Amino acid sequence: MTFPVLSLMIWLPLAGAGLMFIPQGRHGGSDAAAAHNARWIALWTSLIVLVLAAIMLFDFNPATHGFQFSETATWIPQFHIAYRLGIDGVSLFFIALSALLTPIVILASWREGRRVRDYMAAFMLLETMTIGMFSSLDFLMFYIFFEGVLIPMYLIIGVWGGERRIYAAVKFFVFTLAGSLPMLLALVWMWHHAGTTNMIALMHTPIAPHIQDWLFLAFLASFGVKAAVWPFHTWLPDAYGEAPLPGTIMLAAVLSKMGAYGFLRFSLPMLPQASAYFAPLMFALGIMGVIYISFAALAQIDLKRMIAYSSVAHMGLIVVGIFTFTVIGIEGALFQMVSHGLVIAALFLCVGILVARGHSLRLDQLGGLATRMPVYATFLMLFVMANVGLPGTSGFVGEILVMIGAIQVNFWVALLTGTGMILSVMYMLVMIRRVLFDQARSIAHAVISDISGKEWLMLAPLAILVIGLGFIPSGLTYAFQSAVQDLVHAHAAAMLPATHLAMAKAGALQ
Repeated sequence: MTFPVLSLMIWLPLAGAGLMFIPQGRHGGSDAAAAHNARWIALWTSLIVLVLAAIMLFDFNPATHGFQFSETATWIPQFHIAYRLGIDGVSLFFIALSALLTPIVILASWREGRRVRDYMAAFMLLETMTIGMFSSLDFLMFYIFFEGVLIPMYLIIGVWGGERRIYAAVKFFVFTLAGSLPMLLALVWMWHHAGTTNMIALMHTPIAPHIQDWLFLAFLASFGVKAAVWPFHTWLPDAYGEAPLPGTIMLAAVLSKMGAYGFLRFSLPMLPQASAYFAPLMFALGIMGVIYISFAALAQIDLKRMIAYSSVAHMGLIVVGIFTFTVIGIEGALFQMVSHGLVIAALFLCVGILVARGHSLRLDQLGGLATRMPVYATFLMLFVMANVGLPGTSGFVGEILVMIGAIQVNFWVALLTGTGMILSVMYMLVMIRRVLFDQARSIAHAVISDISGKEWLMLAPLAILVIGLGFIPSGLTYAFQSAVQDLVHAHAAAMLPATHLAMAKAGALQ
């Protein structure tokens, strides 16, 4: 490919957002016309980005080791800072996931009538930040995009959210910004130590093990908050609960993956000794997230909050897979991240369909939708089954790969992590029974329309992907297998000097 596909994907949404604010007509046009144009500009821009993502997927060579579609340009040469972009198998599908979900959330936002230009521009800016973060190979660029996500998401929650939107937006902003400040200090130290902000060079720059420990904790503070790892997750229920449904979809499906991606891009390759040292801690955090958050989900009486807690529980499973340091465990974590993005987005879309029809989201006020909305019930049942890891869905593949990777490391880690599969069945089946099969509790909604054509358009692609990846998991694993193998081998090679030193000390003592 000769044209800069990554730069186009990053900056095209930003250009689309700017286009929305160009005055239209002699007097700027009416508000209704401006809102109409903003919707269509956002949709067409996001669809073009999706086409570019499809081209990138088609041209990606899974047999190639290292980064592809690389772009480099001089930026701040006196400080060895450059505009560097590139992707490998680890980042490929996160960019594709962001490109896929953005037009879906634009469609889901079609009826939004408040400050439509600002609303659509916020989602365009969010797409720029997410794709930019996943494709950055300079850590200054990475940090700018990583933190830049806060701006559009803060506005989406704070302006278009629910009754407690200001509280939720401020809590989200403070938690994520405070967590990222230690990471900024860590990046400054690494820049001073290596003399460059090139992430590829930093992956091969040795750092003393005792320094690695402090750097790892700094990254944990940032990535743990973004990934909503227990106990850094407390901002999430409020943000998910108060954000408008399209904002919740992007939070759960894309933004939560940024933290896990940070562990794979920074912690494991750049801080191998510290990652191994803190692996038991990460297992403990992941297992606590799986078990504790599952019980919290079971206690919820609001449909949206129950799904939000389910999302946190799955992030605990992903953390366990990452820190197994095995090929199959990390592949399972990556597969689960993509699958979770698809499934959780679909579940929140199902919630949005109920909201659009005036339904309450309280579980004690729902019921009987299986007979009144059979197509909707079919979609909801499919995505719930994928969420609990039913064989034949993408959720099963990711969970079973993580379990195999965990059992190679420690039986008890695998056993305790596996309890999440049982607990997820408990609270998801409770949700299904109350929403679909219990007696209808609202006479006002005795007659209600099933899903519309636009809702078909949003849910059907996600359903096809969830089922397709469940039966053909190689559709994902083929792309990130080489990158994961390189990551695991590099981590093992970095651990060899420490192993040899420990053996030498043991020999001296004998």
